[in-house]
Amino acid sequence: MGYWIWMIIVSLIAGIIFGPLARLVLPGKQNISLGWTILGGGIGAFIGGLIAYFLGVKDTPGPDWIQYLIQVVCAAIVIAIISARNGKAKTA
Repeated sequence: MGYWIWMIIVSLIAGIIFGPLARLVLPGKQNISLGWTILGGGIGAFIGGLIAYFLGVKDTPGPDWIQYLIQVVCAAIVIAIISARNGKAKTA
């Protein structure tokens, strides 16, 4: 149980890095705030961490570059969803 709580905390902190990285990967302009960027990055980092954990990527020695790549891709997907949802809310 402690591992999962630690993973949530680390994922939210990683959102500070992975959120803006994900926005750089996405084409066009995302109409979301810095808070949503960090939260989306944290959610994506958590989901990406889970995927890497279940794929066994996390058990490699040294920096887990594949895990980080998976987390950034997941963060980009989450931020794209948030951005699309915010765009629809503003046009409605």
